Amino acid sequence: MTIRDVAELAGVSIATVSRVVNDRPDVSPETRRVVMRVMREHGFAMNRSARGLARGRTGLVGFTVPLLSEPYFTDILAGAADALSMTDQRLVICPTHHQHAREVSLLERLMGGTTDGAIVVLPEETNAELLRLQDLGYPFVVCDPREPPIDGIPTVCAAHADGARAAVGHLLALGHRRIAMIIGSPGWVASEERLEGYRVALATAGIAFDEQLVAGGSYAIQVGRRATAQLLSLAEPPTAIFASNDNLAFGAIRAIVDRGLRVPDDVSIVGFDDTEHASCFLPSLTTVRQPLAELGRTAVSLLNRILDGQRIEALRVELATRLVVRASTGPARV
Repeated sequence: MTIRDVAELAGVSIATVSRVVNDRPDVSPETRRVVMRVMREHGFAMNRSARGLARGRTGLVGFTVPLLSEPYFTDILAGAADALSMTDQRLVICPTHHQHAREVSLLERLMGGTTDGAIVVLPEETNAELLRLQDLGYPFVVCDPREPPIDGIPTVCAAHADGARAAVGHLLALGHRRIAMIIGSPGWVASEERLEGYRVALATAGIAFDEQLVAGGSYAIQVGRRATAQLLSLAEPPTAIFASNDNLAFGAIRAIVDRGLRVPDDVSIVGFDDTEHASCFLPSLTTVRQPLAELGRTAVSLLNRILDGQRIEALRVELATRLVVRASTGPARV
């Protein structure tokens, strides 16, 4: 008897059964009675940890993440922790600081029987290394891959190219034709797919790609500031900039203000991610919202399905992005 079986017999959702199992208050008394009756009648063990231990489970899930100081990563972490709490599982958080050797060492410890599996965020390992880890029988899900995903590696990511097209399309609709881009770290999936979305949006509008209008090379605020200073020094500077993440956009806005210009009156800015600072920055940032918490929740769901031995139809799950329009974009100068 699984939680899914209980949900079907009780005529409720899996989430409702999880709330009953974890004694959450947001369940009506009648629904709680129905679910409890089904569990009693079919011998469902309410203690998820005890059931897990009976099957050799620890109830612990590893979570390797580059940094805990960045809102981008903490939002994914929050979603994963929330999903695991619904099934009485817990995270073992392992910051890697973008260090390959540290991440490999942490994964070796996690797979040594201390955890049931792991969620690996923006992994430093190559696809070949991840496949070897899989061959050793350790279940894991990659969240926000660094390399292009390959068959066989379960992956959760956002629709980067679609988000970039929406961002540039918004600027085009405002009349901008000279649109620059500040790119992130070269070779990363997110960077390359966002660049591709930028190019496709320009091509669709009949605008030729201009290499002079592309600058950057990482996701740090200071890179956005330097790249924007470079772009504004062109003989014909851009009237709008699409930044590959919110940090780059914040740096771009600072560089524009340093020049005595105004956002969006002189230059419009669009970011990517919609982290918590985007709405409170001045001006508030138009940006592409990644469903960061949902990335974490989906990774947990996929991992638990693997742990339960369920058949996985789609090993790559891509979540939709959405443009959020705020004050940092406006019509092109006439």
